[in-house]
Formats: sequence, C-alpha cells, structure tokens
Amino acid sequence: MEQERLHPEATGDLSNLLYDICLAAKIIARNVRRAGLTDILGGTTTVNVSGDLQQKLDLVANETVRNSLQHTGRICVMASEEDEAPIPVPANVPAGKYVVLYDPLDGSSNIDVNVSIGTIFSIYRRVSPEGTPGKLADCLQEGLRQVVAGYILYGSSTMLVYTTGNGVHGFTLDPTIGEFLLSHAHIRTPEVGKYYSVNESNWNKWTPATQRVVGAFKNGDGAMKGKTARYIGSLVADFHRNLISGGVFLYPGDRKVPQGKLRLLYEAAPLAFIVEQAGGAATDGSRRILEIAPQELHQHTPLVIGSRSDVEFATARMAAE
Repeated sequence: MEQERLHPEATGDLSNLLYDICLAAKIIARNVRRAGLTDILGGTTTVNVSGDLQQKLDLVANETVRNSLQHTGRICVMASEEDEAPIPVPANVPAGKYVVLYDPLDGSSNIDVNVSIGTIFSIYRRVSPEGTPGKLADCLQEGLRQVVAGYILYGSSTMLVYTTGNGVHGFTLDPTIGEFLLSHAHIRTPEVGKYYSVNESNWNKWTPATQRVVGAFKNGDGAMKGKTARYIGSLVADFHRNLISGGVFLYPGDRKVPQGKLRLLYEAAPLAFIVEQAGGAATDGSRRILEIAPQELHQHTPLVIGSRSDVEFATARMAAE
C-alpha cells in the first residue's frame, strides 16, 4: 500500500498479486503447523524434474500457490520447481501482465524433523504481447528484470521478506488477526559476516579453489578472520540467518556436478535480488547471479551469497584457480 502511494500511476495489480502470495503463505503455514497431526508428512513415490524425491507437503504447497494465483487474471504464466513445464493460466481466465516463478517449499527434506523451511518467489513483467497466453520466454529472463522477489520462512514465526527494488522489508504473521505486520523495516546485511554456511561433507568432491575458500573462512587467511560454521541444510533458513546476522552461504559445483544443485530461477535469482538490495552480493563463483541469462527453465547454478566482502573474497579466490 505504501508503494502504491509513492507511485500514483500504479494499477494495484502488483499489490494484489502480493496479497495472493500472502494468502498462499498463510495456508501453507497452517499446514506446516499441523503437519505432524495430519497425513502430510513423509515422502511420495515420485521425483520432480530435478530428480529430488517429492515430499507430501511439497505437493500440497505447490498446489496451494498455483490455486491462489492462476485464476486471478494478474499473471500470464507461472513456473514451479516441482513442475517440468510452465503452468499456463486456464483458458477462461484473462492473461495478466506478470509472471511468477516459485519454489513452493524449499528445504522440504527437513520437513519430518521440524526444521525451518520456506517458499521462495519472484515476479517479472511479461515480455510476450499482452492479452496473449504466456510463453516460456516470459519465464527465461535475467534476474535483473525481476519486479519483486521474496520468501516466506516457516519457523518460530512465519515471516515474509521481500523487495521491489527499494530496499528489503520483513513482515511477521500475527496469527491472532491473520495478517503480516511490518516487523523488520529496511533490512541491511552486515558488510562482513561472522558465519559461513556450506555442506562440508562434500569437501573431497570440491575443486582445490573451493577448498581454499572454505578453509579460509574456517581458519582465517590474512585479513580474513576465521568464521563460525552454521549450516542448517535448508537454503531459505541459512540465507535468512545470514541476511540478518551477517554471513556467507556457499553451494558450489563439484567434480561430479559442476553446476551445483540449486536452481537459478527459483532459488538463486530471487535471493540474489534480495541480498543485493540489502547491501550484500551473490555470484556463481565468477559471474553476478542477476546477470546470468537462463537457457533452461530448471537450470542449475553454483551459488555464493551473503555479506558483500565475504562474497567478493570467495569470488576472487575461485577466479584465481
């Protein structure tokens, strides 16, 4: 509403689209809180397009976001980490001017052990002609063209963190009134972090350059003081902690999987937009994440993201390999 006030020419479509996402988040948050009491814990027998075993709550969250958005007339197409192809709007619904890409439940492998998980989303303006069905090209846009990026964290409280390119703001869901209330205005991440987050069990698979970077974060190296390891294994939870407290998250490629595990469009690009707006940085080890032109809907990318000085240090060391 504040952004609408600052932009009198706004139609309200984008604000209403954010409300639609918030509605989905409230429904997912309810299901997460009741997961141990209903039959939505555990895995299914299916895998998604990236080869990950789908959890029951993955599918519930995916359908919740889809059903909250596709009948509104505000989007022309959407794409999910859980679906192989773009999701068109129904034939009887007008095609809107926005595109939504989302990871319905990041960190879902941690659902059964009650670890924080989250929904990640990004919104683009369509590039295909208005009034026509959305196309794959609408989804394959550089992160620099995002209009909004955000995530909802389902943890000790349910938080929405988002940016429209004018800073980063956090809202906490007040369950007594069912609304997200501003709790963290103008979030800025520290220039240098005190944490590093990486799955060190992959050490023997990493390149020597990656080993040197993680070793420097762990033990210190010249001007780089040693950091404390904090790794949850849920990207959105690790990212949120580092955003607030300062730190760097790494999911590098390795000898077996050079492009890493994380998805460019559903995870890396939206979080990169958020972290840059908060004063941080995000690269794939050499390139700025927001400048990578996606070639595939489910394209993977290595990711180094967090406090600016830490990311720049890691990127410089990796480039020197």
